[in-house]
Order: sequence, then structure tokens, then C-alpha cells
Amino acid sequence: MKRHLLLFAFALTLLSQPLAAHDQLRSFQRGSWQAILDAHAGRPMMVNFWGVTCGPCKVELPLLGKFVRDNPGVDVVTVNADFVPNPREAALSMLHKAGLSSVENWTFSDGFVERLRYEIDPSWQGDIPRTMLIARDGKVTTVEGIVDLAKIKKWFGSQMIETR
Repeated sequence: MKRHLLLFAFALTLLSQPLAAHDQLRSFQRGSWQAILDAHAGRPMMVNFWGVTCGPCKVELPLLGKFVRDNPGVDVVTVNADFVPNPREAALSMLHKAGLSSVENWTFSDGFVERLRYEIDPSWQGDIPRTMLIARDGKVTTVEGIVDLAKIKKWFGSQMIETR
């Protein structure tokens, strides 16, 4: 019996490993914005800034999760940029429930969030949700509030046409 329990515990541990690998929440600090831009250079990318305490974000995140499922291969990055520090577990839970565990996820981890926002966009006052569409050539289009996913899909489509 003990052997079966040990085997069950071992199997459970192995099964939970891939889930943990998807639940990465990277620490967004000074310099992270440039690292994100460099990692996705030359490819169209959508970056969504959200927060655990943001009501509209709770509506938008599941829509983004559906968008990611329906459009595999698009570069989507999320950044938890809430005004108040959020427990990692709360942020990961929201991302998991929204179906966004598989995308690149970050969370503000510097106590001086104004500096982080300024690094991203000097005119950004901190309002969320906020989405930045970054074209292949680096041109940035900012959308404040909940995004219209039909427009986002059209934008990604136009970026793909440009490469043909």
C-alpha cells in the first residue's frame, strides 16, 4: 500500500511539473521593457498591461485568452502593472483562469512603479487596462481601455501581409 501511495505521489509531482513551467511570472524591473522589445524585435507584438484590482481587466483578460487560443503564433505579452502590489498567486490565478498561462507574463516588482511606467511610455499615467501594439518596424499604437479584439486581429493580419 505504501508503495502505491509513493508511486501516486511521484506521478502527481511529475504531472504538476509542466503546469508549473507554464505559470511563469517574470519580474518586471528597470530594463525589462527593453528586454521585451529586443526579444520580439521584427515581429508584431501585443503587450497588455493589467491589474488584479482592475475591474475592466477582469473582463478583458478572458477575452485575450480566447484571442490567443484562436490565433496561435501571435506574440502576446502581459504585464501586471497594478497600482497596488499583488500577490504572485493572485496574478497567476487570474492569468490561468483567463487562459493566458502560455503567453509571456510579467509583473511589476519595483516599488518605484512610476519609473517603470515612464520607461515604457513617458506619457503613461498608470491607467489600466492599456494595450500597446508594436509593429514589425517598432511603431507603437496604444489602446486605452478594453481592446476591440476584431481590430486587434485585423492589425495582426495587416502585419502579416506586410511580410509577404
